Amino acid sequence: MLTAILVSLAVVFVAELGDKSQLITMTYSLRHRWWVVLSGVGIAAMLVHGLSVAIGHFLGMTLPERPIAFAAAVAFLLFAVWTWREGEDDADVRVAEPRFVVPAIVSSFVLAELGDKTMLATVALASDHHWAGVWVGATIGMVLADGVAIAAGRLMHKRLPAGFLHGLASVLFLEFGLWLLFDSALGLRWVAVAVTATVGVIAVVVGILRARAARARFRESVEPTPSDPSPSQHS
Repeated sequence: MLTAILVSLAVVFVAELGDKSQLITMTYSLRHRWWVVLSGVGIAAMLVHGLSVAIGHFLGMTLPERPIAFAAAVAFLLFAVWTWREGEDDADVRVAEPRFVVPAIVSSFVLAELGDKTMLATVALASDHHWAGVWVGATIGMVLADGVAIAAGRLMHKRLPAGFLHGLASVLFLEFGLWLLFDSALGLRWVAVAVTATVGVIAVVVGILRARAARARFRESVEPTPSDPSPSQHS
């Protein structure tokens, strides 16, 4: 069992590095407290890898990838709209209530991870190693890897303005949703590349224009206004 824990932990930790799960975790950490995000990630990891172990060790089944990908795409598009509306209402508000945020994190992670390479690796490990050890090791490996992403998100949160982080989070959710929709659900890889690249370019251009407008407003607010001429000057 100890061997299964260590092997699964190492495999899942390495597989998660640079994976979309880390990006999703970082996106959530831009908006919510780190312990709320980590709690949601931990619950999602237990559910996903518990299902992986059940599939690999007890059932030997495969999951329908496209319906799951379509559901995940819809979920991320809804998260993008939700995050954007929060930012429009008040850029300083951080929705950190666990009863609202944790279910959103858990649902998005479970949908995003179903059929992902990390889950497939866990299924393969569970077919050859102790199922409980694989479950524990894979869960710990995912939490550790996503903890790195949370640390990166917290660092960004300290150095970047809240309005920018709102916009970045909503754009990232939009990109996740569009990629899952066109690539995983519809099987149109080149369309997914074109759409997500276009959205990314538009987001960068809009961000630059808004930053310039904000700087112009700031300069106008700090520059002294010319005073009216004094009566002595009239004479």
